[in-house]
Amino acid sequence: MRIRLMMLACLFPAAAFAFDFGKLDISNLIDGVKNTADALHKATPAEEQEIGSSAASLLLGAAPLVASPALQQYVNQVGMWIVKQSEQPTMMFHFGVIDSPNINAFTTPGGYILLTKGLFDTFRNEAELAGVLAHEITHTLKRHHMQAIESGKWQKVGGNVAKAGADNVKNSAASQLVSLSSRGALELFVRGLDKGDEFEADIGGMVLAARAGYNPYGLVSVLQTLGSINPAEGTVALMFSTHPSPSDRLNTIENVIGDKLENYAGGAESTKRFQTIKASLGAAKK
Repeated sequence: MRIRLMMLACLFPAAAFAFDFGKLDISNLIDGVKNTADALHKATPAEEQEIGSSAASLLLGAAPLVASPALQQYVNQVGMWIVKQSEQPTMMFHFGVIDSPNINAFTTPGGYILLTKGLFDTFRNEAELAGVLAHEITHTLKRHHMQAIESGKWQKVGGNVAKAGADNVKNSAASQLVSLSSRGALELFVRGLDKGDEFEADIGGMVLAARAGYNPYGLVSVLQTLGSINPAEGTVALMFSTHPSPSDRLNTIENVIGDKLENYAGGAESTKRFQTIKASLGAAKK
């Protein structure tokens, strides 16, 4: 798993929405329970990074990166450009597209963002990609997953946290947080966040996409596409179970944003590099 993460980290140097969980039995990850109420605290940046990398390793274990360096580098270029327009422009992120036909995106603490190829295939232009990446980036910048862990909201998801090798380390708050990512935290990333966090990421993501020079309504287009898919369709089953419905998200965007970003609707949408990548992926299928 570490090798995969190293590959992900090397795709773009610092100067740069469902997984197929059939290969990963979530129940087996939660092989013990331990109440961590006394251990909860605000994670240090190093702890947060360790939590994120451990969770990303498990997610990559469910589906590997798509074997296309050009695709991976492209998504990292778009993602890091958006990050540079945020309030934390120097924060390091790692982006990847994993080889799953399902439709979803996942964020772990520490700046690890993974899209499924199924989701990427739905994009019609770069503004749609940017809208989804900006949504996921906002989750990280707002520390939504970490806040859920630190505040104890985690217990609503998993009840308690699995013990994952922390016996070899002193029973410190740091080791418990790392244990959280190593085992039970995966359940948090699978089951999703509070609706309020998702709505905040939508709104914040649209603003961030606009700052990056994209049409901020690219995310709206993605949600409209997702809303047209039958919820019973297997490729979206997990996403619909972990996120508010596309219609709820669109209604919230309409109520909060409306036409306030209309002046930025002329931002970038389709690009030559996006079309090149899409064409190469299409050719690879033949």
